[in-house]
Amino acid sequence: MAGVKAYTLRESSKADLEKQLDELKQELSSLKAQKARGASASSLVRMHTVRKSIARVLTVINQQSRAQLRLFYKGKKYLPLDLRVKKTRAIRRQLTKRQNSLVTEKQKKKIIAFPQRKYALKA
Repeated sequence: MAGVKAYTLRESSKADLEKQLDELKQELSSLKAQKARGASASSLVRMHTVRKSIARVLTVINQQSRAQLRLFYKGKKYLPLDLRVKKTRAIRRQLTKRQNSLVTEKQKKKIIAFPQRKYALKA
């Protein structure tokens, strides 16, 4: 069995993925036992592909579960922290566009009383 491809895994259901994950883990444990007994180098190369296949299966399982959670929380007021957009700390703490555009009563009066002057410049 060659390394599994992520695009083929995405088509399968979660139960199939769990089953495949168990099979890959059993295969890895048998390969580790062979290594302990002093097996050939080909089984050691196979260990690498099995480990990477396990990682791919786990990645697809996590992607699918996160997609389902995103659907569940869509339209809700709050999102779990791990589903929120990461960006940077500074951007996350930035004022929103609405907050930034708000003007106090005193500022409004000042703007009305002293509007920006317009100058006619000679070209």
